[in-house]
Amino acid sequence: MARSAALSPLPVDVRLTLAGANALITVVSLALLVGAMWWLARLPLFTVRGITLEGELAHHTVGTLRAQVAPRLSGSFFTLDLERARASFEAVPWVRRAVVRRIWPDHLAVRLEEHKTAALWASDDGNDKLVNTYGEVFEANIGEVEDEDLPRLAGPRGSSARALAAYRALVPVLKPLDNAIVTLRLSGRGSWRVVLADGAVIELGRGEPAELASRAAAFVRTLPQVQSAYQRPLQRADLRHPDGYALRLKGVTTQGAAGKNGAN
Repeated sequence: MARSAALSPLPVDVRLTLAGANALITVVSLALLVGAMWWLARLPLFTVRGITLEGELAHHTVGTLRAQVAPRLSGSFFTLDLERARASFEAVPWVRRAVVRRIWPDHLAVRLEEHKTAALWASDDGNDKLVNTYGEVFEANIGEVEDEDLPRLAGPRGSSARALAAYRALVPVLKPLDNAIVTLRLSGRGSWRVVLADGAVIELGRGEPAELASRAAAFVRTLPQVQSAYQRPLQRADLRHPDGYALRLKGVTTQGAAGKNGAN
């Protein structure tokens, strides 16, 4: 009888009380553990003491880049927000992309990709910006650009990549003219205009880069035939006609059409 009474289950209210007490102890223990870890993580022992930079740097030295970004970084090795650190590096002029990772026990490794300039971008506010090789517009000191013969691209907001693709498609096609592209502009209506180094203007009309290149190639192929008859330099060409082009030479205006004089 006594043994049977000793093994009898505890009342429900007692079991609930014990379970609640155990749960509370567990929660408090976890809170104390987290608090202790947080306190340890913020000790000077875990301060970030060095930043290693990787990647090709053409517009920054390691020292100047560290000096610009280090004051923006806050937190210890464990508490530093890597996303905010990445954004801090990418806010520096000429930096296109940054990847930040921790290196135990007290360093950060940062791989940087700088913008590589492909063209100027004519902004609506009159202050030229730059276009990188991905067709992205970015702001930096234009005086630091070594290439003095960058083309100037222009167009509606968000069209820089398309403009750069069109420029790249047209350069080899127009090369026989021995007259570099100075400006390539996309109008709000989708029409392209080229201005060459000597001031000659070519109206290309609408289309994607491949279409523009094909249209320009036909023009370049037949232009010498027309010029040889007049011995005058090109002033303006309009390639927007479906079966040919309108041509203006300095001092002479003529019309080229398919099936007439071959200038199509």
